[in-house]
Amino acid sequence: MLLLLVCGVLLAVQHSEATQVACYSTFSQETGSCSGLLGDGVDQDDCCLNPLYGFDRGDGKCRSCRPAAWSPWSPWSKCSVSCLEGVRQRRRRCDGVGECPDPEAQGTLQTAPCEEQACCPEAGGWAEWAPWQPCSVTCENGVKKRQRSCSSPPPACGGRCIGLDDETAACFTQVVCPVHGGWSAWGSWSGCSSNCHVEGSGSFPLRKRVRTCTQPPPSQDPPGHLCVGQAVDEQQCTSLPFCPVDGSWGAWSPPGPCSVTCGLGLTRMSRRCDSPAPRHQGRPCEGSDTIQSLCNTRTHCPVDGFWSEWDPWDNCTRFGRPSINCKTTPGIQKRTRTCLWTDFGGQPCPGDFIETRNCFDVRNCFLRGAHSWSEWSAWGLCEPSCGAGSQKTRTRKCQPDYSSYPKEVGLKKEEVFFWGTPRIRCEKLGDQTVKVEQKEPCYNVPDCV
Repeated sequence: MLLLLVCGVLLAVQHSEATQVACYSTFSQETGSCSGLLGDGVDQDDCCLNPLYGFDRGDGKCRSCRPAAWSPWSPWSKCSVSCLEGVRQRRRRCDGVGECPDPEAQGTLQTAPCEEQACCPEAGGWAEWAPWQPCSVTCENGVKKRQRSCSSPPPACGGRCIGLDDETAACFTQVVCPVHGGWSAWGSWSGCSSNCHVEGSGSFPLRKRVRTCTQPPPSQDPPGHLCVGQAVDEQQCTSLPFCPVDGSWGAWSPPGPCSVTCGLGLTRMSRRCDSPAPRHQGRPCEGSDTIQSLCNTRTHCPVDGFWSEWDPWDNCTRFGRPSINCKTTPGIQKRTRTCLWTDFGGQPCPGDFIETRNCFDVRNCFLRGAHSWSEWSAWGLCEPSCGAGSQKTRTRKCQPDYSSYPKEVGLKKEEVFFWGTPRIRCEKLGDQTVKVEQKEPCYNVPDCV
């Protein structure tokens, strides 16, 4: 049975039968993946004694033991096209036990317009080839090169010409070159003059290898140079081995304490390869130096609280006044939020559950003054977020003239907010006086999957 504290009420969630899962010590909020396998065939309720753990029911999907909460939004993807207008997307997951609240209906996928480059690359054309450059050698066979430029016409918007800007061809001088001598590869090392090293003697056995000036041999007419360097190489045999000693395991240590004080953890036993330890290139001990086994504390881990979304702001009121609507008298309004899930000694939510601010009640007020249109807002998200028919929207709004209201109130000159929607009209923009909305299609939106 799993106990959850919801809004101050302790609920008991009874499973009809035990669910066997693979239990993991870590659930990643960023990737939604599990790591640190503790054991297979573990009862789900036992695994979720720790809300930081995760589990897999055998379908390859990692699930979180915590109460349901949204993951952070992923980074925005790359634009769907490299030039002109496309879209980018980001996603989030609902992780945990239960369902995630979504009061603003943001869903799990958001799509926004993007433009990496306002124009698409256009290829250029090649100019005529320049004359061939001189041959790279003065005797026998070489190569010659010629070049051309991407300028007929030049490319635009980051484009390029298709093909290479230089070309090579063989050239023949009809002149014989002298052949200089070259060393062959070194031959194999001979065996060491002894198969062991006398410790403390200060001298080492030697081994040798040879090479010949035959790759190629120097020419006679015209005369080539002889090889430079030594034909024989000697090396000391400094790494002759001592007799190897293979390692052997010592006794297992007693089992250690459980790695956690709540939920599931691991207990370990260890041993050392020291009976004897390997020496002089002897074989190390085979097998693991550690054995782990699952342990269960039978104690639920603390569940730290987290805040709900803020409730809407209450009415703007002033103590002792029946109404301050459409008056320049400031009031106070508040909003609250709820600390969810705190249980089993978990930490309460940080911060305050209530927030207040100064306000003017301007609901349905007739405001005089020079109301003005705002600039166009940034383009909003593409809706729907996938598939055909997706559109983006931007707006201009008639901005109220609040010049008759004080900008700050109180002895501390605190900021004041306007609450509610007044009755205002701007000079006509098209046929609108309060709000103008513009919609355009989103391009290159991925299909829904």
